[in-house]
Amino acid sequence: MVVTKEQTIAEVLRLNPKTAEVFTRYGMHCFGCHIAFSETVGEAARAHGVDADLLVADLNELLANEKEEDKEH
Repeated sequence: MVVTKEQTIAEVLRLNPKTAEVFTRYGMHCFGCHIAFSETVGEAARAHGVDADLLVADLNELLANEKEEDKEH
């Protein structure tokens, strides 16, 4: 699955909890609050002054890297 700006933060975290590391790098610590269940990645990026396209790219890169690591094991 690929992350999009339309997904909620909670949906992305369910794909892989390690995505919290990416959100944290962007200064977004909202993954632990109730807003994560209704706020989309794009909305959260705007609220935090973050480039949503870069955030989504980094989230997808993490997921791709995790998938490759799974294949190696």
